[in-house]
Amino acid sequence: MSIVTLMSGGLDSCLMSVLTNEIGRNQKPLFVNYGQLNAEKEYASALNHCKKFGLPVPVLVDISGYGRVISSGITNRDKDIVDEAFLPGRNMMLLLTGSSFAVQNGCTAVSIGLLDESTMLFPDQTDDFLFSAEYTITKALGNKVEIIAPLRGFSKQDVIDMSKIKGISNTYSCHSGGQVPCGVCISCKEFHK
Repeated sequence: MSIVTLMSGGLDSCLMSVLTNEIGRNQKPLFVNYGQLNAEKEYASALNHCKKFGLPVPVLVDISGYGRVISSGITNRDKDIVDEAFLPGRNMMLLLTGSSFAVQNGCTAVSIGLLDESTMLFPDQTDDFLFSAEYTITKALGNKVEIIAPLRGFSKQDVIDMSKIKGISNTYSCHSGGQVPCGVCISCKEFHK
């Protein structure tokens, strides 16, 4: 049974892909460009990570128009990168895209790098959301696609610690898309806590 691994090139998804590989599950990494400011750097990070760990090259899906029409601080430089960071429907769009790809490629599940629910900032990061998304996507596609969040019991510090042990480095998580992490966005702040 194969799994679609949603890869962002950030630390969470990179760790998720290594853990999936360690349990011997065949994976098809998928990178979704939804119009995020850091898409180019994220994808380069995902490519480098997969090469380093002997994983398949991530398939790139370009639906960048999503972030231009449904914008937020992570897709539009005119919006605040912290106060307007929520991109409505992002995780549902990622899971639907991953699940559709899964069905067409003989995969039975999609994994997403959501951490412990106590760290959630947005409504699409809850256990209830994951359960509802799996149910709705299965109905929409006419096929059962399991939604897996293998880092669900992890804090960001857990991810950082385990990533060091696994040799994961040179990931990219800053939402601003700059050469140097901005230190201001939600993702950067997670590392500084």
